[in-house]
Formats: sequence, C-alpha cells, structure tokens
Amino acid sequence: MTIKLIAVDMDGTFLRDDKTYDRARFQQQYEQLKELGIHFVVASGNQLYRLHNYFDDYSYDFSYVAENGAYVTHGGNELRIDHLTPEDTQKVFRFIESHTNLRPIICGKDSAYVLDSINPDELELAKRYYGRLKIVSSYSEIDDAIMKIALHMEGGCETTFNTAITEELPGILIPVTSGHQFVDLIIPGVHKAHGLEALLSHLDIHRSEVIAFGDNNNDVEMLAHAGFGFAMDNAGEQAKAAARFIAASNNEGGVLDVLDLIIEGARSGSDFEELLSKYKTA
Repeated sequence: MTIKLIAVDMDGTFLRDDKTYDRARFQQQYEQLKELGIHFVVASGNQLYRLHNYFDDYSYDFSYVAENGAYVTHGGNELRIDHLTPEDTQKVFRFIESHTNLRPIICGKDSAYVLDSINPDELELAKRYYGRLKIVSSYSEIDDAIMKIALHMEGGCETTFNTAITEELPGILIPVTSGHQFVDLIIPGVHKAHGLEALLSHLDIHRSEVIAFGDNNNDVEMLAHAGFGFAMDNAGEQAKAAARFIAASNNEGGVLDVLDLIIEGARSGSDFEELLSKYKTA
C-alpha cells in the first residue's frame, strides 16, 4: 500500500496551542514529500486566507480543504465550493436575527462578515481567526456565497441551540464543534471528508492511499474516510473513536513525527500498516 496524500487539520493538530509549528523541520519534510510525489493538504474549518498565512512562500503549492470542506482549492485554483442558496441564506439570516444572543461570523467565499454591533472583544477574536473580515451594518449588505456560520459559544451552551437549529433550519444547516469554543453551522453532508473526496477524485487518488490527522468533532468524517486516520493524543473522544491510529499531541509535534516515518517508509518501500502499527489504537 502506498501513501499519496497527507491531510492535516490545523488548530489542535498541526499547530501547537500557541499557533506555531516547527517551520524549519516542516520545510525540510515538505521538500522531501514533494520529491516523493506525496501531496500535502491543509484540511481545516478555518478561512482559506488565514490558512495561507501559516505557510509563507510555498502556501500556494498546497491543496486546501477549507471552511470544513466547503471550499476546496488545488495549486491556487478553485476546485469546488459548496454554499447556501440565496433563499436558504435569507432563512439563516432571519434565524440569526431571531436569536439575539448569538454572536455569528458569516463565512463567505470572498470574506467573513460581522455586524457593527459586535462588542470589541468579540471583534478582536474574529480578527484573530479570519484573515479577511468585513464589518457590516446589516446582513442585507452581504453579497457573497455563504458557506457556513461560525458561532462563538462559551460555557458549553451549544446544546441550547441544537433543537432550535433542527426545527427552524431543517436540512439547511447542522451544528458541529470545531474547537476553541466555536460551533460551526455547516451544510448537511458538507464536511472535510466531502471536500477531501472532491480533491482525491481530481487527483485520481483512492482514500486508502491517504493519511489524515485531526483532533475535533469536525474531523470525524475525514479520519474515518482516510485509509490511515490519526487522532492526536489531545483529541476529543469522537475523533479518537473515528481514527485507527493515535499520534502524539499537537504540542509534542505529533504530526511531524509521523511525517518522518512516512518519508522513511516511502524511501524504503516499507509496508505502511506495519510501519505505523505502533500508533494503532487498542
């Protein structure tokens, strides 16, 4: 069995808790992966423009499965975008306006959007996670393809809205935890595995030839879909249950450790099941 593609989540997986990674080590690894013909994919709930900022001059070499699978690019070109219809977008806006305690970030293809009534702390948080962010006075000002809604929810209040979302937006959006007290409202069926499969089809790669890394509920489908699904040691229980393997934590460089083994195995022609067996879950 060969490995042709590596897909990595970012927050809590590839990145340390302080949002850094070992750049020098990864750059050496990436050059070797390119030589071996192994694709590197960033699969994240984050905005595409923010993801580019992590990888300096070679960011456009990568493929991206951004916005939890709704926006897929390859070699700097758009491959797939899944977004709400205009009618459903208006239903979502009415739902948000009827729940005044929500603090939404509207995630579009061209930008993310927040209302000008947002408090300063929430605005700073939004700026931290969205490289492109526009402030609008009304949702009617937004003319964009809307891919998801991000909600910052403290104190585990996510469950309060699950029933309301199911009843008021049936078949339009569903909630999924994405980490750091964020809940993403995503289009049903549009998740990281969905976006990744579009890329795999384009590259003529089978999912059995994929290694994927993740740590949270929005990684579950991708971890189950990949031939070699790795949850981080710091991952949540749902992610660990979906994965076949457990890597060291994000703060311990768990992804980079496994990348070293992948490079070693690809050069030597090793059997990857055997090579990675020490990471297998019980």
